[in-house]
Amino acid sequence: MKRELTLEVLELLNGKNLDNKQHEAFMLLTIDEENWPHTAMISVGEIVAKNAQEVYLGLWPETTTTKNIMRSKKATLVFFFQGKAYYIKLSLKQLPLLHLTKYKRERFIGKVENIREDRAKYASITSGVQINLNNPEEVIQRWEETINEISR
Repeated sequence: MKRELTLEVLELLNGKNLDNKQHEAFMLLTIDEENWPHTAMISVGEIVAKNAQEVYLGLWPETTTTKNIMRSKKATLVFFFQGKAYYIKLSLKQLPLLHLTKYKRERFIGKVENIREDRAKYASITSGVQINLNNPEEVIQRWEETINEISR
């Protein structure tokens, strides 16, 4: 069982050069109260790798995803990057709420429990979930501020 983020994933999730990563989107899967999978999309502005075994998440309060994590303390991060699919199982612990932040977020630290890289021998993954920001300058500035706040 692999429990460490690869160098390429660490580079993607390092919280830096967000302008160059603005099109990347991730799916964060949780389990709802009725035990159904729940999928939310998050951006590079809501996750940052602390090291190869841990990531910080900063999620909007009162969302279904946040409530599911508070209850189950688990999530799976899914994304496609450089020709591979990644499935990262996380055990999550809620961090104290920060006061005097510009963007109120629920903060979590996630321990990597398992990471699986998937690639087919007979085909190449050419893209995953990609986004175009409506107002890149404003959003990237918010992401940078959020990354600084959630990784305190």
